[in-house]
Amino acid sequence: MADRKKITLPVLRNRKKNNKKISWITAYDFATASFAEEAGIDMILVGDSGGMTMMGKPSTISVTMDEMVMFTSSVLRGVKTCFVVADMPFMSYQVSNEDAVRNAGRLMALGSDAVKLEGGKEMATRIKAITDAGIPVVSHLGLTPQSLSQLGGYRVQGRSLTSFKNLLQDILAVEKAGAAFHLLECVPEEVTAEIYKHVKNPLYGIGSGRNVDGQLVISHDMLGLFVGDVDPKFVKKYANLSKIIKETFSSYIDDINNNEFPKEEHLYSIDGEDLKKIQDFRRVLGLCK
Repeated sequence: MADRKKITLPVLRNRKKNNKKISWITAYDFATASFAEEAGIDMILVGDSGGMTMMGKPSTISVTMDEMVMFTSSVLRGVKTCFVVADMPFMSYQVSNEDAVRNAGRLMALGSDAVKLEGGKEMATRIKAITDAGIPVVSHLGLTPQSLSQLGGYRVQGRSLTSFKNLLQDILAVEKAGAAFHLLECVPEEVTAEIYKHVKNPLYGIGSGRNVDGQLVISHDMLGLFVGDVDPKFVKKYANLSKIIKETFSSYIDDINNNEFPKEEHLYSIDGEDLKKIQDFRRVLGLCK
């Protein structure tokens, strides 16, 4: 994809205008970001989900700003054209506008194209403050992992009229506050279609059906790499890398136990005369008989 131009906000808006959907995946490290770049993925989310997929944490709640800086820095080294969105972790923006702007600025200073935060109308003032500072904000609505205790776990959102009204009020509020685009998670397809009618900016989905401007998936889920207990229905598993990795490690163990590795082709050579000098030197020192 050497001739591809950088994906920018105008490009994303133009894609929406022309009904051309975008591809969006998560990445937390240099290698995955590099593969995504080479494959031609449009967008990367450096998600706080990295706390679970990469660090074994039980949820995203304990992910810190320093950890997000580490993930984001690693990803940015691997991309040139992908639009990179960096997650704002729990309590990095909820306390005050000042905290929100300062922490969003840390992620942007690394080279991110936008930041993402969870929440609806209650976060409108934060979104406005960050946007007023010149930083593009992505809103995250529906199932919001940082609020799982309030939501009662991983539950589909928008299944009742009351829930739909709340979602609609939230997305209209954050769009008015300046959100550049939106991510809607775990919402029935028909409900997403109704919400889509009311927004002007790009609306992307993760587990929210086909009536969106593009799809996001957790890369570990689609690759069959996730080790935790969460196995979302909405993910298409394109590979089962965990099986391949475990089989590879088992083969490695077998090769070592059976003296099948290393073989001749894995060894470095040395000139015979140099080897003789080394052996003679050891004999001079009395290190061998």
